[in-house]
Amino acid sequence: MGRWLEHTVTTEIQASVDKVWVVWSDLEAMPKWMRWIESVKTLDDPDLTDWTLAAQGFRFSWKARITQRVEAQQLHWQSVGGLPTKGAVRFYPEAPDRTVVKLSVSYELPGILAPLMEPSILGGIVVKELQANLDRFRDLVQESY
Repeated sequence: MGRWLEHTVTTEIQASVDKVWVVWSDLEAMPKWMRWIESVKTLDDPDLTDWTLAAQGFRFSWKARITQRVEAQQLHWQSVGGLPTKGAVRFYPEAPDRTVVKLSVSYELPGILAPLMEPSILGGIVVKELQANLDRFRDLVQESY
């Protein structure tokens, strides 16, 4: 049994919440802006996806289920196998052409890695990467629209 870590990042996007939602909802495109995500595949059940993460010489796979979806407002998920993860992304329309996106991700640090990694150092690395990913998402949305 490992230790759970949680991280939250936000960004502001110069686009309507509907446009931001459409881009985020294309889960299979996430590797374009999420550097550590190698692939996302939607399975027969549209709420079930297969994920592969590759970072720092490690590779993890898991399936995730969307547990709550409120269009243009929020999306929650939880893993159903493999790497234990859960999280949520929330969309806050600040103006007709401005949206704040808040991403929260929780994951269980695998027991085999927990003694090798200081959670505060790992957390700093993960937060920095999540923020960079969310900023790449912002740039993608703003360039596309």
